Amino acid sequence: MKFPISDHIRQVHFPPISEVKGWLAQRQPDDLPLIDLCQAIPDYPPAPELVEHLRGMLDDPLLSRYAPDEGLLEVREALCIAYARKYGAHINPSQLCLTIGASQAFWLAMVTLCRAGDEVIVQLPCYFDHPMALDALGISPVYAPFDPEHGGLPDPDTIDQLITPRTRGILLVTPSNPSGAVTPPGLIHRLHALAEKHNIALVLDETYSDFIPGGPRPHELFTLPGWGGHFIHLMSFGKTFALTGYRAGMLAASETFIHHALKIQDTMAVCQPRITQHAVKFGVENLDAWIAANREMMARRHDLFRDGFSQAGNPFTLVTSGPFFAWVRHPFTGRSGREVAKALVHEAGILTLPGEVFGPGLSGYLRLAFGNIREETIPEAIERFRGFRL
Repeated sequence: MKFPISDHIRQVHFPPISEVKGWLAQRQPDDLPLIDLCQAIPDYPPAPELVEHLRGMLDDPLLSRYAPDEGLLEVREALCIAYARKYGAHINPSQLCLTIGASQAFWLAMVTLCRAGDEVIVQLPCYFDHPMALDALGISPVYAPFDPEHGGLPDPDTIDQLITPRTRGILLVTPSNPSGAVTPPGLIHRLHALAEKHNIALVLDETYSDFIPGGPRPHELFTLPGWGGHFIHLMSFGKTFALTGYRAGMLAASETFIHHALKIQDTMAVCQPRITQHAVKFGVENLDAWIAANREMMARRHDLFRDGFSQAGNPFTLVTSGPFFAWVRHPFTGRSGREVAKALVHEAGILTLPGEVFGPGLSGYLRLAFGNIREETIPEAIERFRGFRL
């Protein structure tokens, strides 16, 4: 290749999951059966009634056509009703844009909010796709440090000190990917007040919010008058409804913000596929009980994993955990997370992600997506960690 590649793209990290799954090619036939704690994907299929509903729509020629850029009105109306149940939200369809997963919602938000040279404060440990996107766009991620003593929760005073005239937003994933930590509502409201103070945006990625134990209201921001003034919400329904391949995401913001984001939507993806939209509509209208049952199942997996992993004798330390994820410190001083993760694949048959892909200074950690595996597999996974030596 002789033509140049953009300098922004050259500095972007290669997709970590693709990198890590590439290590599997070196596994041997007599290796231990693989326990995959890498990519966060529900191990169960979509609800049977959802599958049957979509099957009955396949003969409709409209299903194969474009939808409006922002999504079908009846789908967005159904989501407004669902958000009134979940958040007590004062929200209307013009404040929603359906997207190709939460990743595209993030791109829409950043391209609409920022220009090259701007800054976004990113709480460590962070979801790796976010700094990858910011780097590609020439937007500078400014990292709020990880504090293991407080479970990686954000500190508003620290974030306040990081804000500069170039800051356009505060980015937070809650429940956290990678740590599972759930940011309490009161802390979210303090961050929102900080965003208001500096006239910037609080951007919340709430992809895993339907897995918060007990199903509490994650926050009250949607109930505030004019909530879209300093709040941008990103959501994925792929994990909620076990539809990750359908790429079911959403951006919620003020009507003005959505109006401008649709300029990018039209040039980037045009619209979310109609079949995905109908899946989301059916899900939010009919599957609350199914979601609750899966939330309870994931809570059992979390409790089983946390209690077993934390017993004496494990060389790995559980730092924090929550819905879907555990954030673990490895014991091998001087070894990177990548070195440890590779060794775990080949010697223990465990696939994880190294801490350094979640931000600078985190090579002493690993992310474990225990939500991938069933309860009967969790004790075996724990034993492999307990017996691992490097």
